[in-house]
Amino acid sequence: MTVADRWLLPDGVEEILPNRALQIERLRRQVLDLYHSWGYDLVIPPLVEFTDSLLSGTGSDLDLMTFKVTDQLSGRTMGIRADITPQTSRMDAHSLQRQGPSRLCYASTVLYTRPRHALESRSPIQIGVELYGEAGLAADIEVISLMLETLQLIGVDRPQLDLGHVGVYGSLLECAELSFDQEAELFELLQRKAVPELDSWLTANVSDPEMATLLRALVDLAGGVDVLDRARTLFAEAPAEVELALDELQQTVDSLQACYPELNIYMDLSELRGYHYHTGIVFAAYAQGVGQAIGNGGRYDHVGEGFGRSRPATGFNMSLQALAEIATNTPIPAGIYVPVTEGDELRDTIAGLRQQGERVVCGFPGQQPDYEELHCDRQLLLVDGTYQVKPV
Repeated sequence: MTVADRWLLPDGVEEILPNRALQIERLRRQVLDLYHSWGYDLVIPPLVEFTDSLLSGTGSDLDLMTFKVTDQLSGRTMGIRADITPQTSRMDAHSLQRQGPSRLCYASTVLYTRPRHALESRSPIQIGVELYGEAGLAADIEVISLMLETLQLIGVDRPQLDLGHVGVYGSLLECAELSFDQEAELFELLQRKAVPELDSWLTANVSDPEMATLLRALVDLAGGVDVLDRARTLFAEAPAEVELALDELQQTVDSLQACYPELNIYMDLSELRGYHYHTGIVFAAYAQGVGQAIGNGGRYDHVGEGFGRSRPATGFNMSLQALAEIATNTPIPAGIYVPVTEGDELRDTIAGLRQQGERVVCGFPGQQPDYEELHCDRQLLLVDGTYQVKPV
């Protein structure tokens, strides 16, 4: 390795330098304060855990995204977290053991073995909330509302909310009686919305023409909220669970539109993100000019089973760096430079300025200050026997 190589970071792993770090940290505090005002308690999970708990109930996708190491003390395999939700599930089930609803929030770095999307960081700061112990639709509406409030906080006034419900697809799949491999093939075709391939596949693999028609209809059920009316017509003879899922979506839409009349809602009944993990409503938020979702979430009622205490749960997470990229950031106030001077009066003056929230940078003997580098636009000088703040 050359000297130059030692400065290189792994692909997708970034460092955050001062100005941006300060913006991200200020945003982190603002968002966590918002969550605190809604009753969500901050938790800080460990960076690594044994994979037995870290990957419990999460499916193969998270397993592939997780770096694994061997614990030199126990010899067991540990994972560097790629998602914080399983950790909060363990906390709810084992560490907290609350009887009623438990609201938790977090903001910590995660690490991916590979980026989820092109140019995405492999070490984002994941920020989000989880609500355990409430099976009612009100919990889903609360966490979606809190995600929208997060976007309003950073200046996204008219986000797009994508809504779906894995219960529609799950109920149809149970009736289709497909093999494991067939289910995987169908899932992949629906996610790609590969209509010609899907038509051919359904003809070859689904013997019941009515069931094939219902599965084929999923790819066309995407668009505005009128999709729900079309879905009710198409699925009039479908299992009752499908109607229940559509009812939940309609109630969610009605509630969100009442609180956020400018919200653009996009329905997609073939959106199966995290299908093997989620159990009900799933959602994602988009901002104008941003290609990828800036927030994802949904209901996942079975993830706690691996910890011996399965509780209903719903939540969402976002990348704090992604939020900072689109946030309406106010300029960071520049500081005050103090040349080398001694004396109690000066120290008291400096302490008073810092208590007022000012950034005060003290010089060293012989220092020739670079005000731009020090991020200072003023200096503290002794003028006519008193210390005064003057422009540089």
